[in-house]
Amino acid sequence: MTRKTLLLGAAALALAPAAALAERGSSGHLNIIYWQAPSTLNPYLSGGTKEIESASLILESLARFDDNGEMVPWLAAEIPTLENGGVSEDLTSITWTIADGITWSDGSALTAEDFIFTWQYCTHPEGGCAQLSSYDGVTNVEAVGDNQVRITFGAPTPFPYTAFVGSESPVIQAAQFADCLGARAPECTSANFGPIGTGPFVVDEFRPNDVIELSANQNYRNPEQPYFATVTFRGGGDAAAAARSVCQTGEFDYAWNLQIDPQILADMEAEGMCNVVTAFGTSVERLHLNQTNPDPALGDVRSTAQAGPHPFLTNPIIGQALSMAIDRALIVEVGYGAGGQATCNVLPAPELYASTANDACLTQDIPGAIALLDENGIVDTDGDGVREYNGVPLRIVYQTSTNAVRQDTQALIQAWWDELGVETELRNIDASVFFGGDPASPDTFQKFYADIEMYTNNFAGVDPQAYMANWACDDWPRPETQWQGANIQRFCMEEYDALIEELARTADLEERGRIAREMNDMIVQGYSIIPLVHRGGVSAHAVSLEGISMSDWDSELWNIAEWRRTPGMER
Repeated sequence: MTRKTLLLGAAALALAPAAALAERGSSGHLNIIYWQAPSTLNPYLSGGTKEIESASLILESLARFDDNGEMVPWLAAEIPTLENGGVSEDLTSITWTIADGITWSDGSALTAEDFIFTWQYCTHPEGGCAQLSSYDGVTNVEAVGDNQVRITFGAPTPFPYTAFVGSESPVIQAAQFADCLGARAPECTSANFGPIGTGPFVVDEFRPNDVIELSANQNYRNPEQPYFATVTFRGGGDAAAAARSVCQTGEFDYAWNLQIDPQILADMEAEGMCNVVTAFGTSVERLHLNQTNPDPALGDVRSTAQAGPHPFLTNPIIGQALSMAIDRALIVEVGYGAGGQATCNVLPAPELYASTANDACLTQDIPGAIALLDENGIVDTDGDGVREYNGVPLRIVYQTSTNAVRQDTQALIQAWWDELGVETELRNIDASVFFGGDPASPDTFQKFYADIEMYTNNFAGVDPQAYMANWACDDWPRPETQWQGANIQRFCMEEYDALIEELARTADLEERGRIAREMNDMIVQGYSIIPLVHRGGVSAHAVSLEGISMSDWDSELWNIAEWRRTPGMER
């Protein structure tokens, strides 16, 4: 066969799929499984990844972050900058231009008024918005004509790309949510379960903690997309079952967050039905140490400011000893393989922001941890094998979501802490409940009715300003915010809040890196968070799927409108 024949054949193959895929819905049906089932489709009412990512099929932002962490215009015509005049010279405002021809799925026009309303919705003092830090420093959002939105900040803001940027800060329709402000937000079931969006899909049916049925948005701005006509987004089960459903049985096309034994996953991939994909961003599996008292005897005030400080976890010596006892490399080996790296930072990336001041944690040191506790008088005085601090036994309730890798990690850590003389009770809670936003549930990670809890968190994009603001003193989850808030461990330090403000007004990139590293060190060295693993997102998709460009800087479904079925490989 000649080179000319090869080239002509390749061209024919390239043209055939393009022609076949030029029509919306031509790829038929797509089955997705997120084994942690979403409890709402309103990301402003839950900080859970499963809610944010499922909502991203419907709700969109002015800009998104691609698989390289680069910001790309989405609902906006372009990214505003100093150079193009979109960012004011004094850094106190940014003006976005809405791209032409964008409508809501109901056919009505997307306008600046929708962005104004979204800001008012999230910043309402009684709303308990889970994404409040995205609007930190914003003093006004206003319309400039029909197609421009100006965001004004109370002080010079060198990185103004937080409000309406990324999957955590989408625009919601003012008309649909008009009666849902403040305390009424969680009561608007119809809107929260079936938001009208600008995204590639619309909600046909939503059953909380179970399944979402979606179909192509017939008013989507790209007339050829999405390529899938319908989507089933299934929740529930566990990571291993989700992997099997794509890699062995073929029941599903895409499975998310495959936190299972890496060798088992590799063996599944070798069967030839799926491709495993991994993307590293900023995700960190970590322990949160409750800084308030979770004693059940305190009733409704447990784990709130009214409960008072935790009887021993506010002492950084104890947190340091707990951290020293952990073998992070073994946790990675057992549970993550190539999808994990041991870390001592809650802010592991990009490189500019990654501190090296805490690297001692990479080496397990149980004898050193025992000596540290002994030297500080935290000893077992009654001979029952459990140390005491100020007369309080070091007995810990340690909870996380139900997942084989997490339960293996719990068991390892429990054994290491037992060597220290710390008694640990393990709890695991169904992920749909643990990461749910139900303010009535006692088992959500926001309520934190335990001493220590473990999960992964990250931030969209490459600038950590909004993420590091999560640990502001006023962002604790509490009853008056419907238990929403990002400061899960109830950390509070005036010096840290001052650094939040300093970062917000600092323009120089190197100086921003220094401040962010200092904030990371303050959190980590205060031992309200103990980082464990810098996690890569690990998912699997059917070999018949094309167009997937997995990002760990945004929703990993960020470009789902481009996903398609390879012609001739229908499942």
